[in-house]
Amino acid sequence: MKDVNVPALVVFVLFFALVTVMGFLASRWRRADNAAHLSEWGLGGRSFGTWVTWFLLGGDLYTAYTFIAVPAAVYATGAAGFFAVPYTIIAYPLVFLFLPRLWSVSRVHGYVTPADFVRGRYGSRPLSLVVALTGILATMPYIALQLVGIQAVLDVLGLGGGANAGWFAKDLPLFIAFGVLAAYTYSSGLRAPALIAFVKDALVYIVIIVAVIYIPIRLGGYGHIFDSVAEHFKQTKTGSMTVPEDKQWVYATLGLGSAMALFMYPHSVTGVLASKSRNTVRRNMAIMPAYSLMLGLLALLGFMAIAAGVGTKEKGYNPQLSVPQLFASMFPDWFTGVAFAAIGIGALVPAAIMSIAAANLFTRNIYKEWFRPTATPADETRVAKLVSLLVKVGALIFVLGMDKQAAINLQLLGGLWILQTFVAIVGGLFTRWFHHWALFAGWAAGMVYGTWKAYDIPSKATKHFGGNSAEIPGIGELGYIGLTAFVLNLLVAVVLTLVLRAAKAPVGPDETSPADYGAEGGGDEPKSAPEPVAAH
Repeated sequence: MKDVNVPALVVFVLFFALVTVMGFLASRWRRADNAAHLSEWGLGGRSFGTWVTWFLLGGDLYTAYTFIAVPAAVYATGAAGFFAVPYTIIAYPLVFLFLPRLWSVSRVHGYVTPADFVRGRYGSRPLSLVVALTGILATMPYIALQLVGIQAVLDVLGLGGGANAGWFAKDLPLFIAFGVLAAYTYSSGLRAPALIAFVKDALVYIVIIVAVIYIPIRLGGYGHIFDSVAEHFKQTKTGSMTVPEDKQWVYATLGLGSAMALFMYPHSVTGVLASKSRNTVRRNMAIMPAYSLMLGLLALLGFMAIAAGVGTKEKGYNPQLSVPQLFASMFPDWFTGVAFAAIGIGALVPAAIMSIAAANLFTRNIYKEWFRPTATPADETRVAKLVSLLVKVGALIFVLGMDKQAAINLQLLGGLWILQTFVAIVGGLFTRWFHHWALFAGWAAGMVYGTWKAYDIPSKATKHFGGNSAEIPGIGELGYIGLTAFVLNLLVAVVLTLVLRAAKAPVGPDETSPADYGAEGGGDEPKSAPEPVAAH
């Protein structure tokens, strides 16, 4: 039986209870006259202003996995783990160019998902279907990793009965956390994580600010920390204080590819479409980089864990535990509870949004589009609620039944997969030139190539899917597979579009107009979701 950190556990449970109550009360927050509509449950009624959206997107994008994995990458590899900082810096100017356009056209036509937009823009059910399926596929391992984050905290807290306990007793705390998450998401929809995000982000900022001041004081200052890290990497040969020359292409391409993929994820789009105006989206893309500052400070925790000696003498140590164990060894017990609450709640908020986004995709673009075109808004909402539960159950089974490294590897694949929707979505926001069958073929080429190359990469822990970089054809340098697959995707789409247009192949109807992409909203009611169109 592990020793339970009682003071930390008490603080953790109190915060968990607080956000649970907030999750259920959120159903009464900004309640609409007609709650039986998918945009009410799944998008919070498209009513969130600048600050609510900022906290929601922050809670959505900066997850428990971020809190655990970014410092763990720095702990394990050194400077290469900091790639997450430049990629978030690149992301916001990039998405500033197209997210307001996506919000506007979605507001005008009542789109709830990016696959809705693809269907409306290209008039193609098959293309819309693969965009929806890719979104769900990429989201599932992401949800699982939020549960892995909670599991890491519970493990360090000493819950679960230790390694010799039965499977049920060992995972009971995770079952409880899952049950609470599922219940208030079902009840309150997107309003629950939006409200809880205020607590989550406040805790994260408090913990990181305290950590980057208090822990270095205990460790003898930043100079001593960096000296200790440099000596550690010199002796172990596991990492370095700078990005090695042979890894610089990987670093750069991974940063760019990750920036392009960030707002292709369905949960990111869900947070954007929940905004009440186009200006709200623009303002948030301008102020979201504040989180990048927080991320840079967060990454330094990996170096602090090395300097504190956390796990450095353990053979086969799991870097994912470095931050929780750093907090447990450095902070007073009560503040350890606060820090663990920040990580735990940091898992609940994005997991809720991700399950809602996946449910929206299934309901609108699979269930209604292919199985029940006559479904009413109330039917859509009911199905989405049930699917959100099934998605969480699937993620829980994934976490309990598979090796944690497999979850991490599949999440890396998720970024590769979701990037292959970029051409169809972002291209469609600016031009109708691409042919829908060319986009379908480009998506297929990128998915097959990227998955095949990732499958062939071994690691110390696994024979397949052991990394995310391979040689770039024609360049000869190692680079991010997802970005190489994206380039192949784009080339196929361009070449086939030229061929199909030359052959005068029929194109699907475009239900949007140029004015739709600049609509400001601000009170105009969106059109109802259009009826399904025939395949072309």
